[in-house]
Amino acid sequence: MSFEASHKFARISARKARLVADLIRGLRVDDALNELEFSKKRAAWYLKAVLKSAVANAEEREADVSTLFVSRTWVDEGPVMKRFHPKDRGRAHPIRKPSSHLHVVLEEKG
Repeated sequence: MSFEASHKFARISARKARLVADLIRGLRVDDALNELEFSKKRAAWYLKAVLKSAVANAEEREADVSTLFVSRTWVDEGPVMKRFHPKDRGRAHPIRKPSSHLHVVLEEKG
């Protein structure tokens, strides 16, 4: 049985979030939470919240949390907010503010 959680429109680029998502794929839940707790990457904060949500979904459906592991994680690109920053002589430079969709799937071993 699998348990899923996601965070849509997270304000971080998908490329940066994928680096952290690759770290926890295949780990047991407690090891993954420990890895995210001590990671210096900003995306770890987002993925830790999604992982905790997936664990809560598993507990709600009365799964054994000690046997859970992260079977799949993936990050999709979300919409990009486009802004402009004023520069000298009437010019404007574009600013891209990317977002992403974070997904975590947990499964039981055994």
